Amino acid sequence: MEHKIDIYLEKDNKFTDFLHGKIRDYNNKHSPHHRRIREKEAIRPINIIVSDNDNNWIGGLSAEVYWGWLEIDYFWICEQKRGKGLGRRILAEAEMVGTEKGATKALLTTFEFQARSFYERNGYQVVGEVEGYPPGSSYCMMVKSLL
Repeated sequence: MEHKIDIYLEKDNKFTDFLHGKIRDYNNKHSPHHRRIREKEAIRPINIIVSDNDNNWIGGLSAEVYWGWLEIDYFWICEQKRGKGLGRRILAEAEMVGTEKGATKALLTTFEFQARSFYERNGYQVVGEVEGYPPGSSYCMMVKSLL
């Protein structure tokens, strides 16, 4: 049986959507957890927005709660506000809201040069690490029990 294999070196959103849909269908077929997460309101978002006195965004956190996990997707604070306890406060708020929404654990990824030590100081443990990604650093998956 012959197959045609083409290689394209540009982003193709239509093809990416095709692959994503096929993987989603497979996961739905083989995992009841994946099926349930697609139900309305199964994923509960959390956005914590920090603004200055002029209502300019200076940082915040975006996360989702599902499968009993708080998954922190994005967390950033402007440099002038770092090192003053604001990050610790935002993280604690996210964990508290996540717990209220049913999360018992938290999950995030970070590069070593970003915030690994910050998360470790706040109770997160590295459960997976890809060394040399990017060169000279590491990519870390971190987890914390919220109980």
